[in-house]
Amino acid sequence: MRVIAGALKGRRLAPVKGRIRPTGAKVREAVFDILGNVVVKARVLDLFAGTGALGIEALSRGAREAVFVEDHPEALKVLRRNLESLDLKDRAVVQPVPVRQALKKLAVHGEDFDLAFLDPPYGGEKAITALNDLAAAGILAPAAWVVAEHSRRDHLPETAGSLARRELRRYGDTQVAFYQAP
Repeated sequence: MRVIAGALKGRRLAPVKGRIRPTGAKVREAVFDILGNVVVKARVLDLFAGTGALGIEALSRGAREAVFVEDHPEALKVLRRNLESLDLKDRAVVQPVPVRQALKKLAVHGEDFDLAFLDPPYGGEKAITALNDLAAAGILAPAAWVVAEHSRRDHLPETAGSLARRELRRYGDTQVAFYQAP
């Protein structure tokens, strides 16, 4: 797996062995093509970060900072290794806790984000729960974007709190929902 574009284009990302499903290159490329300049100078939140591919791609394309939330031990090792090997430690913060706990902590500290990626394990209610928790946390800046990747068999709502779905794209078994804050 490699960074697709930007300052780190072509740089390799270490994979996580096991059950972690990274966002494929074609899906990442499509997502960032849709987002366009939204990424530039954005403060990014990468929930269920895994290898960090989405947040790292955002940093490569001009985001100013990214907060990565991941609590899977093997994924954490790989995420930290990727950030270090790409010399991104000064623009990245890793929260090694479950998503719900991280959202509460970020809210308490008054954090806000211009762009959030949400890529939970497929199946079950994790995507819907995390989307609702993110919407309720009060950490999204005005007009912030939320990109939620999920299985095509999971159906995310048209709205979550004040977030409204603007677009839904399908790539094989993967669907990507784009939400925007008012």
